[in-house]
Amino acid sequence: MIRAWRRPGRARLPRGEGPWAWLAAGSISLSLLLLALLLVLLASRGLGHFWPSDVAQLTLADGRVLAGREVRQTPLPDAEGEERLYRTGNRDLNGDIWTWVPVADIETETYPRELMVLERRRWGDFIGRLVAWMPDEGERLQGEAAWEALRARLAEQVRWREEIARLRDRALLPLAARAEWDETPETNRVLGDVEARIRVLRDRMVGDLVVMESADGRRIRLPVEEILRARWPNAMSPVAKFADWGKGLWRFLSEGPRAGNVEGGVWPAIFGTILMVMLMSLLVTPFGVLAAVYLNEVAHQGRLTRLVRIGVRNLAGVPSIVYGVFGLGVFVYGLGGRLDQWFFEASLPSPTFGTGGLLWASLTLALLTLPVVIVATEEGLARIPDRQREGALALGATRLEMLSRVVLPMATPAMLTGMILAVARAAGEVAPLMLVGVAKLAPQVPLDGDFPFLHLERKFMHLGYHIFDTAFHSNDVQAAMPLVYATALLLVLVILVLNLTAIFLRHHLRSRHGSLSRL
Repeated sequence: MIRAWRRPGRARLPRGEGPWAWLAAGSISLSLLLLALLLVLLASRGLGHFWPSDVAQLTLADGRVLAGREVRQTPLPDAEGEERLYRTGNRDLNGDIWTWVPVADIETETYPRELMVLERRRWGDFIGRLVAWMPDEGERLQGEAAWEALRARLAEQVRWREEIARLRDRALLPLAARAEWDETPETNRVLGDVEARIRVLRDRMVGDLVVMESADGRRIRLPVEEILRARWPNAMSPVAKFADWGKGLWRFLSEGPRAGNVEGGVWPAIFGTILMVMLMSLLVTPFGVLAAVYLNEVAHQGRLTRLVRIGVRNLAGVPSIVYGVFGLGVFVYGLGGRLDQWFFEASLPSPTFGTGGLLWASLTLALLTLPVVIVATEEGLARIPDRQREGALALGATRLEMLSRVVLPMATPAMLTGMILAVARAAGEVAPLMLVGVAKLAPQVPLDGDFPFLHLERKFMHLGYHIFDTAFHSNDVQAAMPLVYATALLLVLVILVLNLTAIFLRHHLRSRHGSLSRL
């Protein structure tokens, strides 16, 4: 037997061993650990916001009495000891909803079961005791009767608000848009009937009052129409708190924002993000695939083709804000302005397509992610063995048939890889969207039941921009931070769901059209 000569003193390590393999494995493990810690941080800070925590009543050394929910405890900056931050609410009484209390000044700390938390549309939460129910017509109620009357009225108001929202979204807004170009008596009559119905519902909500008493004994009358929900956190069992936490999380996912985006939900932002990503994928995939097929299968492989490839790869590194400026100048002012002059001249100077909207945002992000799709698809085409092409041509297939029936099906997993990378980047982009269509608050989503159903000219909300706006432009950053964490976690989950969908589809196509390695 002839053995291969091996240089003495230098034993070759088996493939997959050695320090570099361990270093790579350690880097992957560290990355996964950091990702898990990020998700835990977002989940703990975001989802914990919806838990109905207990309300403490404090008696301080100077005789003050206050009630609030403990947020955190930190060391005092210039002295020994610690201080606690309490969310005391009652902005209309105290001027602020936050109170710092030195721990050393707390004489007593109790959790009375009768403390109530009222969630209001304005002024934030009110924390105190229910004193009386004062209806618009009828006698004043106290004690358990007052609570029963308040609970029944809040349930009625939920139904009335839902009816008002349904009339506004499905009847009032479409009729108002129709009345701009169809000023017929019938349209105006129907519009007037809807407005009258909404006024009747709103009048039903006005008039009743509740008398509340703060922890320090001050009383205030609150209009019931401003109250959204009422609960006694200290009297709730763990099961009841978990149920209330689930309801709060569902409201966050299904309702729109309010109070300057520091309260309410993010449903319009979820809908806008997913719709924009899907529209962007439909726009970028055909152009990216066709460009990659031309560069790899059709174009002559010379100096010009190499320069084009270098240019495509360099475009992937251009800052996203540059694409936003390009979209603003070319798509919004250029194409949009022309469309308004040609088809919507009657609406000028109010622009229809000459302002930011869903279409221009999707086109801008499609242009931004186009290099990613081109590079990923071209890499997949390059891995297909030449014998597959030659075999198809030898069997009598035309070049078009060879591309459409042999090459492209085998390169489909690579195309989906490019789309996954494009979705991951586009869903998190904020800078270009600020210039081409995103809005702080969009009253109407771009998709509804009115023809043409998908309104590409409308502005939309986006989770990434919602995070930016809530974190930096809200009046109360301290109150907005839990919603920022919750929205960030939701954005990560949305991207994860979109990517997993594409990954499963890629795996299915790879098992069906598995590409062979080049010999």
